[in-house]
Amino acid sequence: MALDLTKEQKEMGRKNFQASAEELTRRGFMKSMAAGAAVVPVAAGAYFGYQSIQGKAVKAALIGCGDEGGVLLGEHNPDYLKFIAACDIRPYNQKRIITGDPKVPLRKGFTKVYGKTYAQDIESKHLYTDYKEMLQKEKDIEAVVIALPLHLHAPVAIECLKAGKHVLCEKLMARTVSQCKEMIKVAKENNRILSIGHQRHYSMLYAHAQEALKSGILGDIKHIRALWHRNFSWPWSPDPREPEVAMSMIQPVIRDGWTPPIFQMDLEALKDKLDSTLKDHRYGYKDIYELIRWRLYQRTGGGLMAELGSHQLDACSIFLGKVHPLAVSGVGTRSFFGGLDTTPFKNNRSIDDHVFVTFEFPGANHPQGANKGTDKNDIVVVTYSSISTNGFEAYGECVMGSRGTLLVEGESQIMLYKENDPTKKGIKPRETAVTVTTSAANKPMIEASSTWGGPSPAVASGVTPAAGSPPPGTISRGYREEMEDFAYCIRQWNEKTGYEQDASGKYVQRLPRCHGEVAMADAILALTSNIAMKEHKRIEFKDSWFQAKSSEVPDANVDPSKILD
Repeated sequence: MALDLTKEQKEMGRKNFQASAEELTRRGFMKSMAAGAAVVPVAAGAYFGYQSIQGKAVKAALIGCGDEGGVLLGEHNPDYLKFIAACDIRPYNQKRIITGDPKVPLRKGFTKVYGKTYAQDIESKHLYTDYKEMLQKEKDIEAVVIALPLHLHAPVAIECLKAGKHVLCEKLMARTVSQCKEMIKVAKENNRILSIGHQRHYSMLYAHAQEALKSGILGDIKHIRALWHRNFSWPWSPDPREPEVAMSMIQPVIRDGWTPPIFQMDLEALKDKLDSTLKDHRYGYKDIYELIRWRLYQRTGGGLMAELGSHQLDACSIFLGKVHPLAVSGVGTRSFFGGLDTTPFKNNRSIDDHVFVTFEFPGANHPQGANKGTDKNDIVVVTYSSISTNGFEAYGECVMGSRGTLLVEGESQIMLYKENDPTKKGIKPRETAVTVTTSAANKPMIEASSTWGGPSPAVASGVTPAAGSPPPGTISRGYREEMEDFAYCIRQWNEKTGYEQDASGKYVQRLPRCHGEVAMADAILALTSNIAMKEHKRIEFKDSWFQAKSSEVPDANVDPSKILD
């Protein structure tokens, strides 16, 4: 994120944030940590407002056992959510959801999470290729966790809601905004909870950052730079840990996470079951390439903004007070990988491989900003880039204020630096410890500190703790917490009250932090930016787009079944 920071300067930034967070907590501006001789992290459940469900784990089924489904199974807490069945049409995914993925520790599989005997029972009796059959046979299912390709999120979620199941669906919420609104409508009609897996809403690291920013210690924020860069330019070769590749199929040329190899076991099982009629959610694919490499196609995926950018624009919106953007413009290119109609094969795709977008957000004193002010010129520019040919910088967000800079890097650490004060000579902000003081207006501000004695014991390792979840030395990215809260909300759910709202429009019952209406805003950001790049124009956001009951959407002319690649 910051190209010229030395190792020592990064360490100073981490220490600065920890010391500031402790002081902000002591002064009452943060609740993330309890002040004392050492940091005492607030448990994630207590921080986010959920509690133990006391031995009444919600019985759930996993629909989609691929990359993300494997992470969700591996990271869930069986005391809250117990998976009693699973479904996937690919033999490869079925195999690794049972045994785990040796390449990715987060994908533990049923065997490691529940034990060998339980995993064998799932594999022999409760592992399906047809989720409709699973819903009919597994009468104990209370909730489903959906980790399917993007174009299936809405139809499968809607069917499960109508079947009386609570739904946690992976992000992006849906392929179109109209589908998002339909999902919300069906959830309310069937009195079921709909949660979407934007896990940064449950990251204690991001909670710490948000509270620090809300205190105002950075001063006047006018720019946020976010990025997620990767390098997919190296030659591909088969991984000996994986199954036999199908030599009759076109295999990757380049090492690219979105162009996985086609395995012989999948080809043999699925080659006669794929068609382009789109009538069957299970096998509505043109061919096996589209099924397995669905992220590469406009019809089945939403490109870099849906898969990566949605996470970080979500974070930027939270940093600015959960506000909606004013406008977006951008450029997307397919300048490295081949298009679908080009030869020779070079991991061909119809989506962009490089995207560069600029959002205009309301600042705190803008009429649409967090403070509902009167200054229409108070604009925060948020830039986002995701490229496929260079991974030099760590992914993350850099928030720039008039009095300081905050870096959130790699979902694992936060760094804080004071801006250079021209009235104070000899101070080097990147090498100087800071402390929090109070201004004349009783607002916190950061100052250079010559007496600060270093980090608390909790960060002696040099990594700001993601308070409350895993043991020391590990980082929580919010997967576990989002599923715990989902289960807690289910156990607290009163069907008679349902989605009843009070006089202020607030829901009477507790909903997950990223319920349908929250997640729809993230989808609007990603999908509208795709339109802006495609049409090469600046698009202004409309309030009605963010209203679930309104029929107005940015992609009104998009029929998901007729999207051409």
